[in-house]
Amino acid sequence: MSAAKAGKWRWVKWVFILPVLLVLVVQLYFFLQIWWWVDHNPSTTSFMREQRSVLREKNPDANIQQVWVPYSRISNNLKRAIIASEDANFSEHEGVDWDALQKAYEKNNKKHKVVSGGSTITQQLAKNLFLSGSRSYARKGQELVITYMLETLMDKERIFEIYLNVVEFGTGTFGAEAAARHYYGVSAANLGAAQAAKLAVMLPNPRFFDKHRDSGYLARRTGVILRRMGSAELP
Repeated sequence: MSAAKAGKWRWVKWVFILPVLLVLVVQLYFFLQIWWWVDHNPSTTSFMREQRSVLREKNPDANIQQVWVPYSRISNNLKRAIIASEDANFSEHEGVDWDALQKAYEKNNKKHKVVSGGSTITQQLAKNLFLSGSRSYARKGQELVITYMLETLMDKERIFEIYLNVVEFGTGTFGAEAAARHYYGVSAANLGAAQAAKLAVMLPNPRFFDKHRDSGYLARRTGVILRRMGSAELP
């Protein structure tokens, strides 16, 4: 093989190798970050930073509200309500609930629009920790990889503890403690069953319900979740 051809072949190889190496480096970063968070609390998330930037476009001094509290200081009412509303099989699946995804797909096809996501608590956490709010097959694929990393490195209680502390509950309001104080003026430990159920129902669209707290749908769905909470299995 001539020197020119050998040089061209090396160039072609690197065109394919470099993207693969880049992807592997990114995955290693995610893995190491999750490993660190096994026993260290995240100070912020990708989604928090994104929302803070949005708020600061209108008010340069705007900030998000979030206070970390340990798992034991979050009401079991809220834990049960969120599992009942968001991920009934959380304690059983390995990160992805394929049956729920199939049901969501069928429901969306029937309605001819996205009305159900089917994402588990672990998937939601993966997205909030690292990814943007954009939707694409590449982003969904990355979400699945991070989901399995979380499930491999952390137990269910730790995954749920982080989720409860970083999930969005309203405009600039993140985590159970900030949400409890924002909506009810109490700590996360003292949330009653009805209060917890209402917060759980708000999760799919928290900024909307922050402004529409008297929504009829919110009231009806809260009643449904209240009835389901007793059967929710906690990690």
